[in-house]
This record gives sequence, C-alpha cells and structure tokens, in this order.
Amino acid sequence: MRVHIGTDHAGFDVKAAIVRVLQTRGYDVVDHGAEDYDSEDDYPSYIIPTAEAVVADPGSLGIILGGSGNGEVIAANKVRGVRAALIHSNETAILAREHNNANIASLGARMHSREQVIDLILAFLDTEFSHADRHVRRIQLISAYEGSFTDM
Repeated sequence: MRVHIGTDHAGFDVKAAIVRVLQTRGYDVVDHGAEDYDSEDDYPSYIIPTAEAVVADPGSLGIILGGSGNGEVIAANKVRGVRAALIHSNETAILAREHNNANIASLGARMHSREQVIDLILAFLDTEFSHADRHVRRIQLISAYEGSFTDM
C-alpha cells in the first residue's frame, strides 16, 4: 500500500522515523515535505499537496503531522474526497478507519512521544473499513453533501 506523508516543522523530526518504520513494513511511502526544518514554514504548504495526492491515488492512505494535528486536519478536509481524522488514541485510530473509512490520519507530534505517534499510525494503517451498511450510508451522505458544492 502507498502512504503519503506530509508535515511542517512540528513533525519534521518524527517523520524520518515514521518513514523508516513504514518502509520496513513494506509500505511505499511518498514524502510531500517538509524537506528541511524551517520553524517558520506553513503547514498548508505540505498538508494540502499530501491530501491531494491521497485523493489522486485510489487505495492509498495519508499521514499528516503538525504540533497538535488540528490545523492539519482542517486543511486536509478542504480537499474534496478527503476524510481526515484527528487521531489521539488507538481507539480513535481504529474507529476512523472502521467506521469513517478515513483516508488520512492527522496527528499532533507535540502531543505524543515518537513511539506513541508510530503506534497510532500503525493502528490506523492496520485497520480496514468495516463496510457495515450504516457506515457506508453515512459516508454516502457526507459525499453527497460535499458534491453539492460547485467550484467558483
């Protein structure tokens, strides 16, 4: 499976460890930046391209990191076709995939240790969507609403 990853300066240090772990587990990881540490960079510059790549690459998933993960999840969810979830526990990671078929996990690199971040990402990636009727129906309702907007 391909995993797209993007982060600003807040998640820059942990990103390399995440990439190594995922590659060791056989994931094809595509890094959308940041390429260099810059304490003044802007997360939308990395998060939006990551989200666009997930949508353009059916079957892939995304990992986005920031200080809290909040701004990142907001930015990612502006991209049509993205269902990004803020992950803060194993339960939220699993439910995001099982119930919401989330295609991007957003994590706060300053909210967890490096090991916790990696564990949460693995919980997200290792979980499949349940395909339960009620969850499919709810996702269809969200997609229908999202599709009702026209580009200006």
